Amino acid sequence: MVVVPETGMLSAGNLDAPDQAGLRFIVGSRMVDAPDDLAHHFHYQGIVPDDRDLVDTNTMRRGRPDPNRVTTAHETVWVPGTGVKHWRAVWQYRRKRAVRDHHPLDLQRDRATAIIDGNKPAKSARFVQNKGGQKAFDQASFFRAYDMAGWKGYVTNIPATLMPAAEVVSSYHDLWQVEQSFRMSKTDLRARPIFHHTKDGVDAHFTIVFVALAIARYLQTRSGIAIKHWSNS
Repeated sequence: MVVVPETGMLSAGNLDAPDQAGLRFIVGSRMVDAPDDLAHHFHYQGIVPDDRDLVDTNTMRRGRPDPNRVTTAHETVWVPGTGVKHWRAVWQYRRKRAVRDHHPLDLQRDRATAIIDGNKPAKSARFVQNKGGQKAFDQASFFRAYDMAGWKGYVTNIPATLMPAAEVVSSYHDLWQVEQSFRMSKTDLRARPIFHHTKDGVDAHFTIVFVALAIARYLQTRSGIAIKHWSNS
């Protein structure tokens, strides 16, 4: 069993629980962890990646890594049970994602510049810092965010001997099928609103919805026609 929760579930307690229960998990990492997780890779490989580059490394379960730690040119392979302070982290770079990520960063830079120049109300904004009572553009943070654009991380307790890095990424991306089923349940099958006031009524309602979802999924797989197009078929 592999649990694939949303990134909001990424916390020490939420990941310790399935691990202690003997379950595997894959969850999206937070971008704030990217500089630390990828520092070793950038040190030896440089910060200019190739499209679809994969980095299989470690990430801290809690806290920050020791900046004085001794490293070698090889990434440390995560092994279950040997490092209680770490999880396995797989990072992938996509050039297409980098282009998409750069657009909001450019907008945030323009907004920060407008606030600093007094052309916009002085509200809190990313990349605006106060220096001696004066607003200034946080260039270091902006360049760091720009360098991290295109990278996406995945935290897991599945060892590399069981699942290679590329398979970790592809397995996480299968989450769209679950999300699609939720959308089908809420829209096409009208799981909500619920007009029942007893547990038996609610249970019966969702039993019918999920049986219908299973049948719809089966027919969609066999016919290649999505449920929303059935009325026109």
